[in-house]
Amino acid sequence: MQPLTVTLVQGATRWHDAEANRDYYGALVRAHAGATDLFVLPETFLSGFSNDTRASAETMDGAGVAWLRALAGEVGAVITGSLAIREGDTVYNRLLWATPDGNLQQYDKRHLFRMAGEHTRYGGGSERLIVELKGWRILPQVCYDLRFPVWLRNRRKEDAAGGMDYDLALFVANWPAPRRQPWRTLLRARAIENLSYVIGVNRVGVDGNDLPYAGDSAVIDPVGEPLVELGTQEQVVTVRIDPAPLLAHRERFPAWMDADEFQLLP
Repeated sequence: MQPLTVTLVQGATRWHDAEANRDYYGALVRAHAGATDLFVLPETFLSGFSNDTRASAETMDGAGVAWLRALAGEVGAVITGSLAIREGDTVYNRLLWATPDGNLQQYDKRHLFRMAGEHTRYGGGSERLIVELKGWRILPQVCYDLRFPVWLRNRRKEDAAGGMDYDLALFVANWPAPRRQPWRTLLRARAIENLSYVIGVNRVGVDGNDLPYAGDSAVIDPVGEPLVELGTQEQVVTVRIDPAPLLAHRERFPAWMDADEFQLLP
């Protein structure tokens, strides 16, 4: 594992305007080209968090996916965030992991936010995705997934460089300001209980449903301390995370040895 440089892109997503969002987020990313290994954008960054899926969803052959892949190649870094993606009659809140060489991996949000009716309009995923970058094993997730610790449980993995299933859990979100305290608290809890770094990237501004967003994007270390916490305005911040404190913490505090065994059923 090598030190990993991550850029948190906490933007004010334009409502139902994919072209404007491509211009907006493209400019934010290009301004930091060459300075990072990984750009993290918010959830549904081309549309905002909307249940109007028929109007806003694209296909994997659409302009949004093509733009994301091209931008990753242009800036020479991985870019991740989620889009509303249609496959046949089903729309998914799909996180994409785009690498500079044109490769693309995906994770479909498993836990759908029923309080906004997401579960009635989107299809849910069933498999976790773990990606590797500079020796780090990274678990990318989407917003409401943060509330489900069983799904996110980190397990011992002897053949992994960091000794566990993953070393960094990453959450892209549209998490409204009225629930900002749970967001801040759960990011810390997931880091502590899973002996891992945690990154959360949320949006700011007000969406088309008049919901305000307070940002609060953060990088949390394995003992729950923030390396950086963003405010309530548009911010792009780059952070370098070091594997040495993570590996040392796992060695001196191996709580994984006392974890309960369980089987996760679909």
